[in-house]
Amino acid sequence: MSALAGQRADTPARAVRRVPLWLTIAAVSLPMFMATLDNLVMTSALPVIQADLNASVSDLSWFLNAYTLAFATFMLPAATLGDRLGRRRVMVAGIVVFTLASIGSALADSSSALIVARAVQGLGAAAVMPLSLTLLAANVPERLRPAAIGIWGGVSGLGVALGPVVGGAVVEGVSWQAIFWLNVPVAIVALPLVLAAVSESRGTWQRLDLLGAAMLGGAVFLGIWGIVHGNDDGWSSAGVLTPLVAAAALLPAYVVHARRRTDAVLPLRLFASRSFTVANLVALGFTAGMFGAVFLLSQYLQVVQGFSPLGAGVRTLPWTAAPMVVAPVAGLLASRVGVRPLLLVGLALQAASLVWFAGLTESGSSYSAFVPALAMAGIGMGLVFPSVSNATLDGLPDDDFATASSANSTIREFGVALGIALLTAVFLGNGGQIAPNGYDGAVGPALLTGAGVVAVGFVAALFTPRRR
Repeated sequence: MSALAGQRADTPARAVRRVPLWLTIAAVSLPMFMATLDNLVMTSALPVIQADLNASVSDLSWFLNAYTLAFATFMLPAATLGDRLGRRRVMVAGIVVFTLASIGSALADSSSALIVARAVQGLGAAAVMPLSLTLLAANVPERLRPAAIGIWGGVSGLGVALGPVVGGAVVEGVSWQAIFWLNVPVAIVALPLVLAAVSESRGTWQRLDLLGAAMLGGAVFLGIWGIVHGNDDGWSSAGVLTPLVAAAALLPAYVVHARRRTDAVLPLRLFASRSFTVANLVALGFTAGMFGAVFLLSQYLQVVQGFSPLGAGVRTLPWTAAPMVVAPVAGLLASRVGVRPLLLVGLALQAASLVWFAGLTESGSSYSAFVPALAMAGIGMGLVFPSVSNATLDGLPDDDFATASSANSTIREFGVALGIALLTAVFLGNGGQIAPNGYDGAVGPALLTGAGVVAVGFVAALFTPRRR
């Protein structure tokens, strides 16, 4: 890595100091690793938490959705604050909030308390993940940026990979509360590392678009709320239709609002970049299809196949560990072949693997039959992770990196929440239950739905610019 050492880029008026590239990557990636780890760290622990807190199936999805909804809602305002107050300063504040909320999650003694703590965790993570990519991209020479983002994507994949394993190991060896206590020592290391290795930087100053942030955040929240409650309350009930209609109305209302403002929280000018627009469509289909499937399959391995939380987490590694190996390679290849072929191959592998999973679960196949499909899904995920990030920033000026990265991270987190809600809705709608026989005839249609959503992302990827 020392051969990749380069100068740190900062605002033009600031002095430039040399920091090894590997240290910059480590400094911005460790907090991001912590945030991505907590996306899925609970999946292996959900059956244990359900029994301990007497949680419902809806509660289980909200343990994850509360985090991802807050994450998705506040990333764009966090980018604006970072441009005004300093990106490193805002990211450090996010690490502190995230860590305190992790302690609150560990101390929760009811489903409602855990959901609230997870939402605050997501608020802290919103100031971490997009700004980490922004700081990395701004501090790496342009010729090395695809490779650096590939490594960053590999660390993000590592967080995804270790989530179910860490959650399973800690639950089995200690307790489910310990999965949140683990964030404390990580933060103790991350905070001084960020302060020592990352220089402060700022973007273009602009006012905080509170109304725009409320409109976009409201659309995300209301849309997921309606989907999550559709099966329990009835899709034609006022409690479901009203939020869904309101969410649909808020999006065009935001467009009208943003056209009249130069300081919109998500500037419409970004969508003039075809690469940026396509990257966000791909990110939505990719995360909704794949992470909804991870949510169901991690429980399937425990409830139906009888593995312990740790055993289930380890057995997902052919899928979830592959990105930490494949993503850095994909980052290096991006500068040679472009991101378009990487996206197409990755998404095709993922869609095919979900169809394969659906057949295996419905036929009651043993775990060994899942391994090739898990490896296929992991390779596909590793190709898509860094390619989406590279496509998001491709061709944009540096001043737009924070907002563009935040927008893409928002879409991805919305996709996670949407995918879990949507696939759970399909699972429950087909009579699914968290019981050994409750997955028959229900998990297959849910996984096929996930494959269809990923296929939509594949179609979008066909329009990715061909340039390298």
